[in-house]
Amino acid sequence: MPNNRSVTRRRFLGASVAAGAALAGPHLGSSGPGLEAAEAAAAPAVGAEEQKDVPVIDCHAHLTHHGNANYKERDDKLIEAADKLGIDRLCCSILTPKRPSTAEGFHECNAWLVEAIERLGDRILGYCYVNPGCGRDAVDEVHRYVEEHGFVGVKLYNAHVCTEPIVFPVVEAAIELRVPILHHAGHGHYPFPGQPNISDGGHLAELGRRYPEARLICAHVGGGGDWEWTIKAMRHAPNVFLDTSGSVVDEGIVDMAARVLGVDRLLFGCDMSMTAGIGKIRAARLSPEDKRKILGGNMMQLLQMRG
Repeated sequence: MPNNRSVTRRRFLGASVAAGAALAGPHLGSSGPGLEAAEAAAAPAVGAEEQKDVPVIDCHAHLTHHGNANYKERDDKLIEAADKLGIDRLCCSILTPKRPSTAEGFHECNAWLVEAIERLGDRILGYCYVNPGCGRDAVDEVHRYVEEHGFVGVKLYNAHVCTEPIVFPVVEAAIELRVPILHHAGHGHYPFPGQPNISDGGHLAELGRRYPEARLICAHVGGGGDWEWTIKAMRHAPNVFLDTSGSVVDEGIVDMAARVLGVDRLLFGCDMSMTAGIGKIRAARLSPEDKRKILGGNMMQLLQMRG
């Protein structure tokens, strides 16, 4: 951690998050991750009573594909926003602009993520992004980046619905390696033409029942779609966690999730909607201890599976 950790966890470091006004928060139909511009007062991002010794960990973040000439600047702005909001570490992947990814595409993205971690330091924890449809290549990629580069999990987008057998070897690799899978998800009541294979909370619950040893993270409950349906669909899947990220900030998302699923299954995330991500936790009617679990304690438990 940087030497000013005690400062960044208790105060914003400036009057606004220099986070790139041209970038937008993600929805189910978005073409890729964005980073919101945010006006923020010089006040604690997360209440001091909520922090203590638990690091604040954003379980769902992205760094920029190198096809963007300004990728370093955008990544630096993400770290700057995290500093101002009191976020200690970010679990990141790099996604291909066009999906589903080819094997060559995810090879590039994961190699670039290693470079970014070397440049940005231990603020960044890596997810290995793969397309399960690439078969053995995808499984080998997961092993390589977890075992050789210390990545902490797997990132799956929507190349295949997660209950398709082609996904199972990647799930089994994650179980063997003792790392979680963060899976893009959302439940809509109308088609998303650009995402015909999107999984939802029900699919992830089904996958969790098939693989009770797996630790699955249902992405961005606030990313669009029916968040109430998603929460209810996951009720009886104890090994499926829910991340709180997404630019949708309807009142009561986190409170309902805590009531139905329990706080031990909730993970703080932003998915680049930074102030919205923090705001949802601050607004939740939960105890400081419960907020500590969501903000970092629960993700720490997942990270400790591998040691």
